[in-house]
Formats: sequence, C-alpha cells, structure tokens
Amino acid sequence: MRYYASIFLRKLPYFLVVATLVGAVSFLAAINLPPAYESQMKLIVESPKIPNELTNPTVTTPAQEQLEILEQRLMTRANLLDIAHRLNVFEDIESMSPDRVVRAMRARTKVRIDAGRNQATLMTIAFEASSAQNASGVLNEYLTLIQKEDVQSRTGRATQTLEFFEQEVARLNEKLAERSAQILSFKSQNADALPESLEYRLNQQTLLQERVAQLGREIDGLEGQRDRLIEIFKATGQVGAVAQPNLTPEQSMLESLRNELNVALSVYSAENPRVKLLRSRIAQAEKAIADDPAPVQVPETTSGNSLLDVQLAEISTRMKVLEDQRTTAEAQLEKLNDTIARTPANSMRLDELQLEYENVQLQYNTAVDRLSRASTGERIELMSRGQRIAVIEPPATPSGPTKPNRKLIAGGGTFMGILLGLGLVVLLEVLNQSIRRPEDLTGKLGITPLATIPYIRTPGEMIRQRGLKLAWIVVILVGVPAAVYAVHTYYQPLDLIAERIMDKLGVRL
Repeated sequence: MRYYASIFLRKLPYFLVVATLVGAVSFLAAINLPPAYESQMKLIVESPKIPNELTNPTVTTPAQEQLEILEQRLMTRANLLDIAHRLNVFEDIESMSPDRVVRAMRARTKVRIDAGRNQATLMTIAFEASSAQNASGVLNEYLTLIQKEDVQSRTGRATQTLEFFEQEVARLNEKLAERSAQILSFKSQNADALPESLEYRLNQQTLLQERVAQLGREIDGLEGQRDRLIEIFKATGQVGAVAQPNLTPEQSMLESLRNELNVALSVYSAENPRVKLLRSRIAQAEKAIADDPAPVQVPETTSGNSLLDVQLAEISTRMKVLEDQRTTAEAQLEKLNDTIARTPANSMRLDELQLEYENVQLQYNTAVDRLSRASTGERIELMSRGQRIAVIEPPATPSGPTKPNRKLIAGGGTFMGILLGLGLVVLLEVLNQSIRRPEDLTGKLGITPLATIPYIRTPGEMIRQRGLKLAWIVVILVGVPAAVYAVHTYYQPLDLIAERIMDKLGVRL
C-alpha cells in the first residue's frame, strides 16, 4: 500500500488537474445553469357515449393509433416553428436556424402514451422551457392543436363519408332509372312478343290454325257442291225439282255458322274458345242480316239455267268470302307465329335487363342503408357523442423550476472528477513500463539481486521537492477554477456551450 500511495502522491498533480477541472465546471454549471420549468397535461381517449349495439359510429380508429396519429401531426415542422416564434420560446430565437428551433422544440417536448388491455388509453405531454409562462403557453397551444385536429378528423371523416354515400345513392338512383327506362322501352317495342302473353298467343295460334283448316274444308265443300250442281244440270237440264227461295250470301253464311256451332257443341263444351268464337260470329252475321233490306225472292218459275247461274253465283260469293276470311286468318296466324318465334329471345333479353335492374336495386338499397348510418354517425360526431379525446389534467403554470438539481450536478460532477482523476492515474501507471522495484528486476530482467539500495535524498532536496509539489497543487487548485471561470465569464457561458454540444449530439438533459 505504501508503494501505491507513493505512486498516487507522485501522480497527484495529474489527479488534481482532472478532478479540479471537472469539479469546477460542475460547480459553475450548477450555479449558472438557468432554471427550467416543466408543465404537463394528460389526455384520455373516451369511448363512444352511445352503445355500439344501438348505432355504429363513423370513426372507428383504435385509441392508441389515434393518439399516435395526433402526435405525428402535432410534431410537424410547421406547427413547432409557428408556436416557437409566436411565443418566443427561446431568447435568441431570431439568430437560431429553423432546423435548430425544430430540434430544440422536439427535445423539450416529452410525449408518453400509456395503453394496455382492459385499461384506458392515456397521453401525457410535457414541455420544458426557461420560464413557467412559456412552458404552460406551449402546452396550451399543443392542446388547442390537438383538440382542433381531433374535431376536424372526426367531423371531417364523418362528413366525407356522408357526402360519399349521398353521391353514391344519387348515382345508383340515376342508374336505376336508366335500367327501368330500358325495360319499359323494350316492353313497348316488343309488346306483341312478351313472355307473359305467350300462353294467350299459343291459344290464339291453335284457334287460328283450326279456323284456317275449317275454312279450307268449307271452301272444298262449296267447290264440291258447285261441281255436283254442274253435273246434275248437264245430266238433267234442271237444278232441282222444287224451286226454293234464293238465300243471300249473308244468310247462307249464317246457316253455315249455325251448322258449325252445332257440330262444335257436340264435341266441345260451351266454354271452349272455339264455341265462343262461333257464337260471336253468328251474332255479327245476324246483326248484319237484320241491318240489310229483305232479300229478293227468286220466282218459282225461274228457268233451270237461270237457277243454276244464281246458285253458282251464290256459291262463288260464299267461296270468295271464305277465301277472304282464310287469307285474313292466315295473315293473323303468320303474324302470331312471328311473335311466338321472337318470344324466347325477348324473354332472355328481358331477364338480362331485369337481372341488371335487381342488381342495381340491391346496390341502391345497400347504399341507402349505409347513407342512413353515415348520417347518424355524422350527427354523433357533430354532437361529440362518439370516441373523442378529453382533457384530464389541463396545462398548469409551474410554481417553481423543475431543473436543474444544483446539488446533484455539483456533487455528481465533483465525484465524477475524482473518478476521472483516479482513472487517469491508473492509466498512466499501466502505461509506465519502467523498473522501479526489486520485483521489476526479477520479472523483467530475470535476475535476483542480492540487495537494493534506495535513493536517499538530502533534506534540502526533500524541501525543494515538497515545495515544488505544493506549488503545483496550489496552482492547480487555484488556476484551473480561475481558468474555467474566465472562460465562462469572458468567452461564453458554460450553459450555452453545453447546450450547443447537446444540440449537436441530439441530447436533452
């Protein structure tokens, strides 16, 4: 221990230089560091006041994510520069660059978000400034920006959602009207070939086919009758033994229709469409005969040739009427066949149009439902009944400085100086490889001395050596603090030097 003590005494000037320098700087810093005031506020994300079972709010951002978004928007360069210049947060702000101002503002702002499962989401924001008014003023500006951003975010998102669905409903309404107009136009253009009237037209087709066939049979019967009359006249020179009154074509047609009705009633029921059609035609024929004047009766003394001509003329007239009826029925049948042939294609096209209409209708109904929910969500946000950020602890002006802890800085700096001085002594001793003890001779030269004779100083040498050491100690103990004080006083304050160093390192104590 005497050996190490002697080494320490020999290196004492180095120890004192380091310890005194660090201690003096710490002491001056503890005395001259400006006071720092810190103000803080606490915010909480409140849950919606209306239960989700009753209505779904428009804003559904998770609480922690919402606070993180607000933090990023709050710490933007434009906001920090604006607040710093309006409140003159820094004394020399006019000489500070914008980047330095932003770094200083961010370094002095502390944001902490506390969130967890089954617990409230809190945000604590603190700001440190050289005055209590600046600290609370900056936090009030932060609070104003946060509340403004929160309101704008919630109401803006709700309003944009409502506007979107209003536009969507209007667009789908127009699209629905277009599809409806297309269906109506298609039905108007193809009114005679729509699928809903197909069964009726098929019945009409059957009736017309039977009518054409019946008319053909009647025409064939009249042709056979005409041929028989001609054959009888050629063979006998007479048409008939008894002269009978001559019937008009309308009356002959009426008799023929009645015969057809009797035949039809023997086969079909009274409700059959064919029976109804024959009765309708009989009624029309009876009305036509009633409206015509009385037919001219052929005298009984008419000659056979004249009677043949009259009967042939009557048959021809009846055949012409039947031919006209058959032509009309065939035209109607052809038109009906065309509409029936076009019905499948029209049915497919109509189904396509109807499917498009139903799809648009479904989209429209969904959009209307979402529009209703968006309208409710907007009202919830406008009335501040949804998820929002509330203030638990508003910014308060601190009554006293929170920094610096002068005792801790002075004591800690002095202790650190002592440790650094001891560390320097140890480092110098480790780096010194010279031989100073008998053990060094054995360890380094590999010899074992018989005896060692130490250097014995005279009393005068000892006095001079001790005086010189004492002078060095006095110079160090007085000169180093004086030099530090001179730098602080005449060159630049130590707090500014430390602040610049910390700004460059991005550190805030």
